[in-house]
Amino acid sequence: MLGLSRWTEKGGSYRTVQRFFYTVIPWAQVFWAFFREHVFDEQDTYLLAGDESVVTKAGKYTHGLDYFFSSLQQKAVRGLSFFTLSLISTKQRRSYPVCVEQIIRTAEEKATRKAKKQAKKKADRGVPKRKPGRPKGSRNKNKAEVRLNPELLRIQKMLQGFLNTIQGTIRLTYLVLDGHFGNYPAFHMVRQCQLHLISKLRYDAALRFPYAGTAPKRGPTPRLGEPVDVRKIPKQYLKETRVEDGFETRTYQMQLLHKDFPDPLNVVILLRTNLKTQAWANVILFSSDLALSYDKLMDYYSLRFQIEFNFRDAKQFWGLEDFMNITPTAVTNAANLALFMVDVSQVLICQYQPSDPDFSVLDLKAYYRGYRYVMETIQMLPQKPEDNLVSQLFYKLTALGCIHSVKEPVSSG
Repeated sequence: MLGLSRWTEKGGSYRTVQRFFYTVIPWAQVFWAFFREHVFDEQDTYLLAGDESVVTKAGKYTHGLDYFFSSLQQKAVRGLSFFTLSLISTKQRRSYPVCVEQIIRTAEEKATRKAKKQAKKKADRGVPKRKPGRPKGSRNKNKAEVRLNPELLRIQKMLQGFLNTIQGTIRLTYLVLDGHFGNYPAFHMVRQCQLHLISKLRYDAALRFPYAGTAPKRGPTPRLGEPVDVRKIPKQYLKETRVEDGFETRTYQMQLLHKDFPDPLNVVILLRTNLKTQAWANVILFSSDLALSYDKLMDYYSLRFQIEFNFRDAKQFWGLEDFMNITPTAVTNAANLALFMVDVSQVLICQYQPSDPDFSVLDLKAYYRGYRYVMETIQMLPQKPEDNLVSQLFYKLTALGCIHSVKEPVSSG
């Protein structure tokens, strides 16, 4: 807050910035108003993506402080976690955060996590598991009836709130989530919001072809057919084969079944083989939209990674990793402000990139820092210099800290 106050102009004292951080702000409406005014293009197609970002904290009193799994460190770390919804432009191939919410674990979530830890400790100590096979007296369950866990309920509430905010201005069809949500409860949650899910399954997911045999004389017709072997998929499902740098990538698309999903899935399997060593690996993407083509499914899922760039910029340039606020309102404002500045910076960068494609956030910050230096210097002069000299001053000083400087002088107006 002190750093912000040093760069404000008249009326922007430290107390003013402090009051701002302790004011309740309707950030969802702020994000949407900015996106609709400066980004929205009626000719563009937008995807909705969601992901979680973890911020490490060393204090003891910050609101929501807990242990969260950090994908960067590959372990649980003490800090804060924020779930973000983002609109991704398929034309610009950029992600714009539109909704941010801090993750506060409920007592139920903490109890479930503790039970899992205890079960894992028992397994590590060699405690015998229950007998194999189906327990006596158990009954079939209706898989279409799903009880959403607190995490999915929280995300569903965010989704419904955002969809109510935009009020049909954008026609959204797909929600793109990472492999953590490659399960039926998440599938069910997204479908309840009238969206289609695009996500990833485990590489060894137990997929099966639909049953294609004859109907049995007695009993119901089986639903599940032969299991899918990614190394022996029939050629009729092959969509594309590419060979690059000694690797062959085969792309298959088909409608498959999974024992945990009552509905068929639109599945795309990518099988990558090292032609020299014959080592191979596979990726399984899926969607609830059975009509989505394989190339769009792959492209849409790859665009999900744009939200990771938002988190990187928010932490590196806009203070998401550095804020020291501890109260609920101040923490909410700090996180939302950092991700809101990601949107603002991207809109400003787009103005410079047509002439300089390499123009970055570092260049943008250096440019505006130099702009402030020039304005302060001119105000100290007894007489305002000529416009041509002012233009040259702007050009020289704003380019000092830039990696890729603005190529043309900027007018003082």
